[in-house]
Amino acid sequence: MRVQVGIIGAGPAGLMLARLLHLQGISSVVLESRSRPYVETRLRAGLLEQGSVDLINETGMGERLRQECLPHDGIELIFNGERHRVDMQALINRRVYIYGQQEMVKDMVAVNLAAGVPIEFEAEVRSFDGIDGDKPTIHYRQNGADHALACDYIAGCDGFHGVARRDFPQKGRQDYDCVYPFGWLGILVDAPPANHELLYCHHQRGFALFTMRSPKVSRLYLQVPPDEDENAWSDDRIWNEFRTRLGKHEGLEVSMGKITQKSVIEMRSYVTEPMRAERLFLAGDSAHIVPPTGAKGMNLAISDVYVLAKAFTAFYKRGATDLFDAYTQKCLRRVWGAQHFSWWMTSMLHTMPDASAFDVRRQIAELQTITGSVSGRKLLAENYAGLPIEM
Repeated sequence: MRVQVGIIGAGPAGLMLARLLHLQGISSVVLESRSRPYVETRLRAGLLEQGSVDLINETGMGERLRQECLPHDGIELIFNGERHRVDMQALINRRVYIYGQQEMVKDMVAVNLAAGVPIEFEAEVRSFDGIDGDKPTIHYRQNGADHALACDYIAGCDGFHGVARRDFPQKGRQDYDCVYPFGWLGILVDAPPANHELLYCHHQRGFALFTMRSPKVSRLYLQVPPDEDENAWSDDRIWNEFRTRLGKHEGLEVSMGKITQKSVIEMRSYVTEPMRAERLFLAGDSAHIVPPTGAKGMNLAISDVYVLAKAFTAFYKRGATDLFDAYTQKCLRRVWGAQHFSWWMTSMLHTMPDASAFDVRRQIAELQTITGSVSGRKLLAENYAGLPIEM
């Protein structure tokens, strides 16, 4: 079997790329190591920027999103016992949208399959070769048999632990990594959200985030040590800690319910440069990951493949290769902007394990500076709602 583009990974990046290529008449096959039920139910991010939603709608994959998403015009920062709202709609005339990544994947899979785009599930990519020539090949195993997919180009969209990043050539490669000295205890709970918008809470005991997946399901996070055991957290301990870190505010209470999922999430920043090696391109988490504080992961993946699809279109329609050459630089400008914003939000809101009394007071002053100034709130709003999808 031979196609123009072989795509490794059926996450948002791989599925969006397949759709964009199909709309331009460019053939592709998506290879996914997991089963279809697995990729359609695994919990991941849930916040989409305006630019991502616009692209999803333009590509015909947004019907259910438009019906079920939760539009948010702002966010709240809580510190020093006070609530401070950042009104993105008023400041920059943009908003964000809550829609679980697993729901977005369901929609993308359905639309691609209905259009005849091949998605091979339970197809474990073992290796690839030929990226320095004109006949790259992806080797994978499916249903107990070995297969080879010949293609013109390979798009590695299989995440941080995938084969594309793992086997990306070392020559000329530079990895940038930052591991934070804390993690997040994340829970999924059958209960309405505590607030109609996200609550970011700075507290001396640690950060807390109140978000949601639907009007009836909440997604909550607590800052914990990076090696924390989630089993050490009973339901009573979890709810007591959330109440403490939220504090007492009129009309605002922690919504308790049945906890259906609990895990500790690593907090790190990572970028690899370049994002291209001859006929292999990296996109999404294969090339970069961000701490979830800034809610940028899925949006960066969508932005990457938008840029990559334009490069493939220019090549197959006009024989032009200049957009291939510009791919890394164009993507990384936005990636590093998102990395900075995510680091800034993380460092501003979390309690650092080795923080001095001076550090704590400086941190509060920074939060007061941002929330107490129109310019500060606008800076936060512009980055939170998302930089342009292509820069």
